[in-house]
Amino acid sequence: MDILLIGGLWLNGSVWDRVASAMESLGHRPVPLTLPGQGDGSVSATLDDQLATVLAAVDAAAGKPMVVAHSAACTLAWLAADRRPERIAKVALIGGFPTADGQPYADFFEVSDGVMRFPGWGPFEGPDAADLDDGARREFEAGAISVPVGVTRGVVRLADERRFDVPTVVVCPEFTPEQAQELINAGDAPELARAKHIDFADLDSGHWPMLTRPAELARILAAAAGAA
Repeated sequence: MDILLIGGLWLNGSVWDRVASAMESLGHRPVPLTLPGQGDGSVSATLDDQLATVLAAVDAAAGKPMVVAHSAACTLAWLAADRRPERIAKVALIGGFPTADGQPYADFFEVSDGVMRFPGWGPFEGPDAADLDDGARREFEAGAISVPVGVTRGVVRLADERRFDVPTVVVCPEFTPEQAQELINAGDAPELARAKHIDFADLDSGHWPMLTRPAELARILAAAAGAA
């Protein structure tokens, strides 16, 4: 199965290198995506541009792909399910939940000079970054790509209720499946509250398991793809 891999904020497609290698050995075809504004040098990219890149990859896939997304990009995977519900076998959401219709995509941190830079480790201290040592943190910072404001403040538009029919797995790194279910039950993830086929997978890691637990993450995604 083709498995599209979408990194979250500040990341390009290379963040999936070790996961992709492990997935190939498990018999799947990983397709890491580098999004406009996150590795192609563009500072004018928009959320629509990023979604167009994801949809192009869905359309080019052999058969129905599984769309995997990390953190803020979980919304991109969900937008793809909204635009191509009949073309996607499954959505896997790692460490994040889809943003609701009408809300900004990822307006989380200060914007300056038209971009949202990596804000440093302060907002991520605790479970998010506990498994990143000093060297890994320096490497992350050195490679972090400032995300254009046209992406972060782009407005999410969802329209096709068939997205709720697309099977979904929530991969839970810095939180547990029980905590994820509690968030959904409390109304903090309204899109997933309406998903008709949702599973959870536990992963003992911080917020960036593709960096710290690539083999384990690959096995979880391969199992999800097999179930699809």
